[in-house]
Amino acid sequence: MKERININRRIRAPELRVVTDAGENLGVVSLADALREAETRGLDLIEISPNATPPVAKIMDYGKFQYLEKKKQKQVRGQPTETKTIQVKIGTGEHDLGLKARRASEFLREGHRVKIDLFLAGRAKYLEKGFLRERLERILHLITEEYKIADGPKAGPKGPTIIIERVKK
Repeated sequence: MKERININRRIRAPELRVVTDAGENLGVVSLADALREAETRGLDLIEISPNATPPVAKIMDYGKFQYLEKKKQKQVRGQPTETKTIQVKIGTGEHDLGLKARRASEFLREGHRVKIDLFLAGRAKYLEKGFLRERLERILHLITEEYKIADGPKAGPKGPTIIIERVKK
C-alpha cells in the first residue's frame, strides 16, 4: 500500500524539524512559521518523516520531490530479469555445447533466467526419456555459474525443456 505524503496545509503536527532542499537545517519551528518560510521561497512544505519526534519536513518543490522518489524506487527494483532461451539438438558437438554453456553462464551472471530447450526433430521425439535427459544434462555440466533448477525438465512441443536461474548469495 502506498503511503500518503502530507504537504503544506495537510500537515497536522504543531512543530516540525525543517530542512531545505539545499540541506540547510532551519531547526524545530512551528507549523505556521514553516509554512510561511516555504511560501516566501515559493516552494512546498513536505512532511518527510511523520513518525519522528518532532516530525521532519522539507522545503522543496513537490514535483521535484515526486521525481526523486520515483527515481529512488526504480533503483531499488533494479534490473528486470528476462528468460533467455538456448536451443540444443541431440547431435550438437562438444565444442558447440561449450559455446552455448558459456553463453548460458553469461546470462546467469547478468541475473537472467535461462531456458534450455532440447530440440527434437522427427523420430527423435520418440527416443527413450533417459537418453534425452542425459543429452540435456550434458550442457548443464558445462555451465560454470552456480545455478538451481527453477522449472523442469518438462516436455515441450519440440522436446524437453528446463529452466535454470542463478543461486542468490
